Amino acid sequence: MKQLLLATVLTVSASVTGNAQTVVFGAGYADFSDDASEDQGLISLEYQHSPFHQAARFSAGWGAALSVHENGDTHIGAGLIGLYSLNERWFIEGSVMPGYFNANDDENDLGGEFQIRSLLGLGYSLNNGNSVSVAITHKSNASTNDDNPGVNAVLLRYHLGF
Repeated sequence: MKQLLLATVLTVSASVTGNAQTVVFGAGYADFSDDASEDQGLISLEYQHSPFHQAARFSAGWGAALSVHENGDTHIGAGLIGLYSLNERWFIEGSVMPGYFNANDDENDLGGEFQIRSLLGLGYSLNNGNSVSVAITHKSNASTNDDNPGVNAVLLRYHLGF
């Protein structure tokens, strides 16, 4: 029974490439624009729902993301995700996720709690149906506040499809 269950899970995970739901685990480094801020490591967790639109090479869907910085700064957001297939393996990903930012340290204040995370990444699909990617992100309040220093990050990400 265990072997049948394992075979089923492996078959399903191998058949889902970019059309299924995905959980993305990321780790990287954040560079705050303000000189008084503390640059630091961060981890991220993202959920990407099944696409609501698919064309030959492009798909769009909804998602949500949480990032936690080394000192406890957090951002949680939700928004639009797009994937563009370059070929069978390589893809470009992008997203825009407005949300809430909590600066655990006053030096890392981004000018307000409302912050928009944008992401651009390059990924590679593995044989098991999962993917890896490298992405850059930017968080800022899009000048909705007087102060808008922003923070940029680079992330190594693992996409687990289900």
